[in-house]
Amino acid sequence: MSIIEFRGFAGVRLEAEVAGAETDPAVLLVHGAGQTRAVWGSVAEALEMAGRRVISLDLRGHGGSEWPTDGRYDFDAFVEDLRAVLAQLGTRPVVVASTLGGWVAAAALERDAALLASGLVLVDVPVAIDPDVSRRIGERLRATAGLAPGQAPWDARMMGALDSAAAAGRMASAAPNIALPTLYVRGAVSEIVSHADAAAFVAQLPDGEFAEVEDAALVVREDRIDALGGYLVDFLERRAPRASPEYRAGSDARTFRDALGCFATGVTVVTAIAPDGTPIGLTANSFTSVSLDPPLLLVCIAHTAGSAAVLRAAERFAVNVLQIGQQPASNRFAGKGEDRFAATSWEVGEYGTPVLTGSLSSFECARDAVHDGGDHFILVGRVLKAIFEPRRDPLLYFRGKYRKLHFA
Repeated sequence: MSIIEFRGFAGVRLEAEVAGAETDPAVLLVHGAGQTRAVWGSVAEALEMAGRRVISLDLRGHGGSEWPTDGRYDFDAFVEDLRAVLAQLGTRPVVVASTLGGWVAAAALERDAALLASGLVLVDVPVAIDPDVSRRIGERLRATAGLAPGQAPWDARMMGALDSAAAAGRMASAAPNIALPTLYVRGAVSEIVSHADAAAFVAQLPDGEFAEVEDAALVVREDRIDALGGYLVDFLERRAPRASPEYRAGSDARTFRDALGCFATGVTVVTAIAPDGTPIGLTANSFTSVSLDPPLLLVCIAHTAGSAAVLRAAERFAVNVLQIGQQPASNRFAGKGEDRFAATSWEVGEYGTPVLTGSLSSFECARDAVHDGGDHFILVGRVLKAIFEPRRDPLLYFRGKYRKLHFA
């Protein structure tokens, strides 16, 4: 077990405890208000024994994390802290979060969820705030708070800075946009969230599951940890399994395609002029350089593509490497039944090929060779002219989704 640090929003130092092998799938544990990472002790141990790398985070103003001198404890600060931690992990964990941590996790994963995490588990998280219940919980929390690090497990200034009703509302509105496998766990006799409210929240999730722990008000407590651990391990094994998917010759082609999708690529639109003078084009990400001397590149075109016959026969063609603002063009040239060029800015290049203006780079090519490649053919081009825009960022494609660069 070791201690690691992250840089949160505005540089706040966040501390976490890590257990398990680096090669095991990661689980990030996020506690609630007035708690520390210690609340997850038994859960973390069970997950480590189940073959997971467990990262138990202290929120700002809690436990070993920094108590910000400016008293910044508004909800957005917590959300940006968690997004910063997820960006620094270098892996996409399943996030397991309770109460305040659950509000934070849901809001943090409303955007770019698939880029930051592989799953979400919400435990004891209020969907709506009952004023009487909130007052009672607040009184209990204040009894454990302090005003200086080392005096208490958490900073009392948080109570006046955090709007719990607004935070619960943020989580509820985020539900339809959390594009991850999500498990919501509730104590069956909970006072902080009703069965009906919890079920309605789960129904809004794109991929949600609902579980209740019998005879429990709060699940994250020592006498109910075994039940929670069981739900967690079951969810993880089903939705984020430790074993890597495997393809063998003759088995499911989808698995092979998914394996190929682990290679991140750029996105191109390959264009040419048909014999009748009509511009044609299609989206392709099977593109690579071949040689510098002579200057050669290649693209792979499916035999079934509508433009395949023209591209196979074309004496000249262009490869347009797309920048991040050209995702609509990528979708347009990947679809059917639309006048692709009418809605796209383009011009005829120096060598008579359609060049998409504003692209990251464009290569005008003469056909050098065509080779058979199974259900595709390999079109090799000799580059006649290349132009590029060094101030733009590339449109990326990885595991079936568009991506963008993350600059460390």
